[in-house]
Amino acid sequence: MAVDTPEDLDSPLAEEPELLASHLAAEKARAAILERGSQPSEVIVAFDTIVVLDGRVVGKPQDVPDALRMLQALSGRTHEVVTGVAIASTSSLDPRSFAVTTRVRMKSLSDCQIEAWMAMGEFMGCAGAYNIEGQVAEVDTDECYQNVAGLPLCHLRIALASMDLPCELGPLASPIPPCDEALERRCRLGTRIEQAAGA
Repeated sequence: MAVDTPEDLDSPLAEEPELLASHLAAEKARAAILERGSQPSEVIVAFDTIVVLDGRVVGKPQDVPDALRMLQALSGRTHEVVTGVAIASTSSLDPRSFAVTTRVRMKSLSDCQIEAWMAMGEFMGCAGAYNIEGQVAEVDTDECYQNVAGLPLCHLRIALASMDLPCELGPLASPIPPCDEALERRCRLGTRIEQAAGA
């Protein structure tokens, strides 16, 4: 479900992007709980993603010129993508939240390439005016691709496994094999995360 929550990227939290992303995700979780009402055995998982370039938080573009400026600034540069994650039950307004940061390399894009990407129409709802599925950016195998896509699967699995969740959810399978197969690569980060957590 989509919830409408304010995204104040100019708040003092912007000085610490992981805190900001966690806060934004927690606000989404609280809004979802209020909208859903109390549902037995229901778990809410909310996400919010921001981009950080040169220590400055970059959100979603406000319009086409803003998106163009963002993509020109990111072109050929390494930046961070920070996804905040919040997990809560519908019986509590106090979500558990955390953030995951991934270093991303944007390909060097000419203005023509940027215009071609923007013509696909997928930039307005994306932090930094791009999504990694569009193949305009890339991450190393020791970074979390799925985090840039907005859902850090391994981190989420470990967080869920450490919580007292309804038993009908059952054990959570490792996302590494299907992720590797879909991306045709071998992720080194996920294995390290699972080993460290004993998952």
